Amino acid sequence: MATKKFKCKVCGYVHEGDKAPEKCPVCQAPASEFEEIVETGAPAKKGIDRNSNTYTIIYSAVMVILVAVGLAVTSQSLRPFQKANEDNDKRLQILRSINVTVTANEAEAKYNELITDAFLINENGEKVGNKEEAFAGEKEGFPVFVATVDGQTKYIMALNGSGLWGALWGYISVDDDKNTVFGADFSHAGETPGLGAEIATPGFSGKFKGKKIFMNGELKSIAVVKPGKSAEGQDYVDGISGGTITSQGVDRMLFNSLNSYVKFLTTQN
Repeated sequence: MATKKFKCKVCGYVHEGDKAPEKCPVCQAPASEFEEIVETGAPAKKGIDRNSNTYTIIYSAVMVILVAVGLAVTSQSLRPFQKANEDNDKRLQILRSINVTVTANEAEAKYNELITDAFLINENGEKVGNKEEAFAGEKEGFPVFVATVDGQTKYIMALNGSGLWGALWGYISVDDDKNTVFGADFSHAGETPGLGAEIATPGFSGKFKGKKIFMNGELKSIAVVKPGKSAEGQDYVDGISGGTITSQGVDRMLFNSLNSYVKFLTTQN
């Protein structure tokens, strides 16, 4: 059985036994001058210094990695829902271009009812993609959506351009004469609210109905002019007051986008 150790506080003598001696054999100090030595065991291993720069860097790096992984997993898990919302928004825009406004919940059913065909064409007006590819917008080409509205065929074409602060896009539909506008819808990435952003309102898009995109067999498009002005030799609509650059962007978008459809619009398909 291990014995205890007692140290003399006067001279430092160490005594081993069950209790302190009655007196120190070295300095004759009484037992009251002895104190027990308590063994604390092996010293603990030194851990990481949480106040060190190394710890801060490692901790920050680990946290950044964990957050990045979490965001990536969340993004991937939400992607199917995001894609579904994007597709539904596209259906709503296409439907608005033929003057049909429905709720998001009704969009897919109404789209499937009215859009009877869709395909991609090249600049020669030749079909280069099917209905699914036209809607997906991932394959090179220009999408055409064919709608039947009240028994009449309408052709819907995609528009892409840029405004004051970012991208502009939309759809424009024409009657079966492939010249008279039946409807239009415009969207934007970040035009100024109350000014350029007004292109996304029915008040602006409704001005295009009945306008002609060809004059004497030549593509003229539809000019977007300052309110009170006119455009000689082509149909035109008033632009947005205070949204001059956005209006000019729509004007360029219409001409440039429709120019890609000229062969399709001037040939029998």
